Amino acid sequence: MRSLMLVLIGAVCGVLGSFALGVWSRPAPATDPCVDARIAPLPPAAVSVDAPVPAATQAALAPVAIAASEPVESASVPPSSASVALASVPTSTGLPPDTPEAIAALPPASVSDLLLPVQGVDPSDLADTFTQARSGGRVHDAIDIMAPRGTPVLATNDGQVVKLFTSVRGGLTVYEFGPQNRVVYYYAHLDRYAPGLAEGQRLHRGDLIGFVGSTGDASADAPHLHFEIEMLGPKQEWWHGTSINPYGRFAGQRVGDVGNREASR
Repeated sequence: MRSLMLVLIGAVCGVLGSFALGVWSRPAPATDPCVDARIAPLPPAAVSVDAPVPAATQAALAPVAIAASEPVESASVPPSSASVALASVPTSTGLPPDTPEAIAALPPASVSDLLLPVQGVDPSDLADTFTQARSGGRVHDAIDIMAPRGTPVLATNDGQVVKLFTSVRGGLTVYEFGPQNRVVYYYAHLDRYAPGLAEGQRLHRGDLIGFVGSTGDASADAPHLHFEIEMLGPKQEWWHGTSINPYGRFAGQRVGDVGNREASR
């Protein structure tokens, strides 16, 4: 009897054990939200660093990205038209054209009946060297007034000294703005300046500004005054203008031709 009881008890325990093992070893349902949240693999888009950003996300980030990368624009050029503005920038220098009409628009006193700027030289002794060729493919754009070294150089017109400058080509030079600052008179190859001459100084026709020499690239055997007249542009740059032939613009002479150039001294 005892043996039979043990057999029955063992059988019952075996059935219960099998049932328990079957329940606890069964895989969790795929729909279990807890299991899904713990071990479900992330979708490829969530772990790929190269995945494109969704359009909705791009729209949300757009204002921040623009604010961070927007270039600083000039107040006078709207950002939306910056490329158009750059494409339409004119290539001209803004200088007056080399035409009789442009010269006629200047104050008459600035380009006519000028004082011949080298003391003692007669206008009939002048030669028109305005269009003569120079080194480097340049055109002279001036006249050379020959005179002995040390001959006084005089202001050709009322005006103001804007620059005293020493250059390789021109040597010792003076730049004088004429009436109404519409033209600049350029005196070059001076031997020395007049005592006390200074930038900003007001000049009157006939004032002493220097002495004839051969500084710069002038020949030591041929001292002379290199004299130019240039029409100024809106910026009034003393080194940059449109050349006017000085020949014929001194008292008693006829008006000469005109030419174009950019100063390079």
